Amino acid sequence: MKATRHMKHLASSEFEAWAESYDRSLLNHFLFRPSYLAFIEEIVRWRGLDGEPFELLDIGCGTGTLAAMLMASSLPVRVVGLDYAESMAVVASRKAAGAHAADRARFTRADSEHLPFADGSFDVVTCSNSFHHYPHQQLCVNEMRRVLRPGGRLMLIDGFRDNVIGWVTFDLIIGAVEKEVHHASWSQFHTYFQEAGFQNIHRRKINILFPLLMTIGTA
Repeated sequence: MKATRHMKHLASSEFEAWAESYDRSLLNHFLFRPSYLAFIEEIVRWRGLDGEPFELLDIGCGTGTLAAMLMASSLPVRVVGLDYAESMAVVASRKAAGAHAADRARFTRADSEHLPFADGSFDVVTCSNSFHHYPHQQLCVNEMRRVLRPGGRLMLIDGFRDNVIGWVTFDLIIGAVEKEVHHASWSQFHTYFQEAGFQNIHRRKINILFPLLMTIGTA
């Protein structure tokens, strides 16, 4: 319990302090934007642009850039963004209001281990580049599964650490900088999804110099 609190405190402190400058980080170019584009590509491939309206939950939403990109698209989507750092949710809400999208996107502060939503509330759950901060990763994937409707999809992206470039980038460099983090392996992600009851589990590798792994499962 003490280790868990310490891990969450480190993550919260880092992201609370980072909120106002988050959108200017170089990581947006190398990690975040490629992740958001991959999510949108997968959603369009799955649902098309002219399908039924759907609900999406973005866990670890940061300053709401994915929501902003979705709002600017033709997808008939309503977004709820959730982040453990209150300041991130505040900046995201401000961004949505400035884009006159507050009626289609809302943001809240909550813990990914205890999602404040009823069972089967969403058609899609996304989570990108924050999963390595979660101390109880299986529990989080279980929660993501719980809030999905039957046939809904979880799309989870985090650092791909199963080759030399990824191991150096995520296990050595980011691990040393961020401390108290764990980048799951390809096989661990498969086990997490399988244990949570997902079907049709498949993966996709993104990027070369900053390799990312997207894992997708169907509820």
